[in-house]
Amino acid sequence: MRRNVWIAGLTILFAAGTLTMAPAFAFAAETLPQGIYAGELDLAGVPAEEAKETVSQYVEEKLNQEVVLVIDGNEAKAGAGELGLSWGNQEEFEEALKEAVPSGNLIRRYMKTKDLEVAPVELPIEVAADAEKVSAFVNEKCGGIITQAANASITRENGEFVITPSQTGRTVDLEATQAALSEAVMQAGSGEIRVEAVTAEQQPEITTEDLSTIQDVLGTFSTSFSSSSTSRATNLEVGAAKINGHVLMPGEVLSGYECMQPFTVENGYRAATAYENGRSVDSIGGGVCQISTTLYNAALFAEMEIVQRQNHSMTVAYVKPSMDAAIAGTYKDLKFKNPYDTPVYVEGTTEGRTLTFTIYGKETRPANRTLAFESETLQTIDPGAPTEQVDASLAPGQRVRVQSSHTGLKSRLFKCVYVDGELTERTLLHNDTYNASKAIYRVGPAVPAVTEPTEPVPTESAPAETIPEQTSPAETSPAPAPGYEFGPGMVTMPSETTGSEGQNSSGPGGGDSTPAQVVPAGPGA
Repeated sequence: MRRNVWIAGLTILFAAGTLTMAPAFAFAAETLPQGIYAGELDLAGVPAEEAKETVSQYVEEKLNQEVVLVIDGNEAKAGAGELGLSWGNQEEFEEALKEAVPSGNLIRRYMKTKDLEVAPVELPIEVAADAEKVSAFVNEKCGGIITQAANASITRENGEFVITPSQTGRTVDLEATQAALSEAVMQAGSGEIRVEAVTAEQQPEITTEDLSTIQDVLGTFSTSFSSSSTSRATNLEVGAAKINGHVLMPGEVLSGYECMQPFTVENGYRAATAYENGRSVDSIGGGVCQISTTLYNAALFAEMEIVQRQNHSMTVAYVKPSMDAAIAGTYKDLKFKNPYDTPVYVEGTTEGRTLTFTIYGKETRPANRTLAFESETLQTIDPGAPTEQVDASLAPGQRVRVQSSHTGLKSRLFKCVYVDGELTERTLLHNDTYNASKAIYRVGPAVPAVTEPTEPVPTESAPAETIPEQTSPAETSPAPAPGYEFGPGMVTMPSETTGSEGQNSSGPGGGDSTPAQVVPAGPGA
């Protein structure tokens, strides 16, 4: 009985205490208690709904101060607007404010208030800087201090390599400098804000030391274009010049198409013979496949990693079967990767109607190790009887050759490695199929049939009519193409099977065609 009375009394006392504290907690719900700060700003007594605005004004005052950016001892002054300074974490601040303000029932509020007295809360305020504006300010005000790294470059002049040295740059670490700006703005008092910019050395991607390793011939190959037309010769000169001087760092890939495109008159190319769906046509850039073919063979001897290579749709005359490489935009392209730890330099030249590509680098292969590449023909494919196209503009029986026939074939290429003159490796690189193509002739209409006239009954006044003998005109064909001059590793093919020099594959930018696929004409072989 006495115990029950004691409990009842305690309950009454607790209720009375709660009623006593109620006004204090009601006041706390409207204003922030002691122990909540925003930076150096004490928010005690600030109405909760006005807390963000109060902090915003505080930050604005901070941002109106002049900023002095110190870079390697050199000073550059800026305003908040020039650096794009702003209150950057407003949403995070609001969430932190909600968490810090006492809430819940009276007991929870009381306990949270007491906790703030022991462990005050500093709400995070971050000042963000616009990276582009900071970068622009640094470049404008500190151009003499900040320098960009410069890659080394290399050219080949008069048979010698000339290297332009690389340069180490000095740049501002924008991310670290922005963080320093934010901290300095919030910690600064009145007056100017001094910030030490964070700088770092910027190393070039290609150094003088890198390019100094380019000294040795890794692989070279030449083809002749002695019988090419002036336009085709121009295309070879233009295309080779666009590849000449390319440097491949370790792991980098060269694309023949990307180097030479676009195949337009504006880019220096002319119309020359190309292949389109088994026929010879004129195409801007015709002949550039001889460039990719010559470069392909140089890459083989340099033992570059061949990433992409396709043969022509029909055989070409300037290399043996399976030693060619067609260009047809991204559909057919020559791509190879530098597999070495040092850079390589690609040189492309035309001299005396000879096209040569040489790949230079640092030779690490044994001196007693040599390479050879063997072309093997597996099967020939007869083109069949010529195709005749009636041309009413020709005389009856007249024949004009439009295109020579092309014998198709299947072939393959082997890589042979010799050590001290002895064959140690023979590796199959690829198998190829070249389409046969019929000769095409334009022919005149058929010769009209000659009918014997009915002899008239002789009369004294009408002598017999004599019919003159009728003959058909002789077949005509264009003058044969001049013969080819070939260098080492090349083969001469009869004109009736190979067609004229300079024929190539079709495709956007100079390519090829395959059976059952129609592709626009473009430069190539």
